[in-house]
Amino acid sequence: MPTPPPYRVAVVGASGLVGSTMLRVLEERNFPVHSVIPVASPASVGKTLAWKGQDWTIVSPQAAIDRGADLALFSAGGSVSLEWAPRFTEAGIRVIDNSSAWRMDPSVPLVVPEVNAHALQGPSLLVANPNCSTIQLVVALNLLHREYRIQRMVVSTYQSVTGTGVKAVTQLMNERAGIDGPMAYPHRIDLNCLPHIDVFLDNGYTKEEMKMTHETRKIMGDEGIALSATTVRVPVMGGHSEAVNVEFEKDFDLDRVRELLQQSPGVILQDDPLHNLYPMPLHCQDRDEVFVGRLRRDFTRDKCLNMWVVADNLRKGAATNAVQIAEALMDQGLM
Repeated sequence: MPTPPPYRVAVVGASGLVGSTMLRVLEERNFPVHSVIPVASPASVGKTLAWKGQDWTIVSPQAAIDRGADLALFSAGGSVSLEWAPRFTEAGIRVIDNSSAWRMDPSVPLVVPEVNAHALQGPSLLVANPNCSTIQLVVALNLLHREYRIQRMVVSTYQSVTGTGVKAVTQLMNERAGIDGPMAYPHRIDLNCLPHIDVFLDNGYTKEEMKMTHETRKIMGDEGIALSATTVRVPVMGGHSEAVNVEFEKDFDLDRVRELLQQSPGVILQDDPLHNLYPMPLHCQDRDEVFVGRLRRDFTRDKCLNMWVVADNLRKGAATNAVQIAEALMDQGLM
């Protein structure tokens, strides 16, 4: 395979938590970058941002288009993506968008490369990066679904404050230091859990919870998967955790489940509770893998498995998955 050319990569939302992580992942994975074009809010335009030992000037979205970006990684929120992603693609620029704006658009592929990289084979220059909680779930369940076929899931999440952004991290650290400051949440987060992520919908679920249902079906290509989620914000920095109860169409053998998880790309099995080995966000921070443990049969139902899934939401849940999509586009000759 020929060496890919170096690309001009725009990072839209470069000064945010996910945007800065995207820049770090591009460097760590040695993505072929000719130049980075950091894009941020008007208040940041003209400032500089350091990457690979060089200062890069932050510009506006239009300036990134004018500079002839080849690829744009978006992590600046849904409204920015709705306005600017089409403008980038109209200019022939590949866009990988981390917001929820385009995920359920039937013309836009929603991709986790370990699961459905084939979805990139289409005319769309825009690719949607799934929700962080969905990404780690489908990576863990992909081979299990292929072998046993998922019928129903009940998922409870324990999500890091980093999923909300810098303001939420600041709120947590201020509360721990006894400092009054801006509030990202309607309640205290330190020493607390908030069963409230995103807005509440008419059915009593939050938008975050329904994202997991709809996105999982789209990525796994199976509208028959029934998924009910409760998403909870916890005072944690390292990543998101999920308690997953999954009911299969076929019965399973636990040893075979472990074997499939060990074969799953991007998964690390940590399942030795007698020696206190199980995934924890503290140990998953700054890692790109999805960690799975606490495997056990649900003794109340047939063909039903309990598992615990943890991943760094800023990396595999956002930035790393976006860069992996770009790598998959290169591998498939689409860039």
